[in-house]
Amino acid sequence: MSRLEQIEGEVKNLSSDELKDFRDWFARFDADVWDAKIEADAHNGKLRSLAERALQDHASGRSTIL
Repeated sequence: MSRLEQIEGEVKNLSSDELKDFRDWFARFDADVWDAKIEADAHNGKLRSLAERALQDHASGRSTIL
C-alpha cells in the first residue's frame, strides 16, 4: 500500500469533527504552500515576463478596469 493510500484510508476513518478540523487545517496548509511558491517565483524572476507583458498590454490599451 502506498503512502497516499494510507493517508486516504486514515482520512476516510475520521469522525465528522475530525474531518472538519482536517479540512480547515489542510486549507490553511495548502494556501501557505501556494503563497510560498508564488513568493519564490516572484523573487527568482519567474513572474517577471508575465508582469512585463501585462504592463505592455495595459500601455497599449489592451486591458480593462475590473
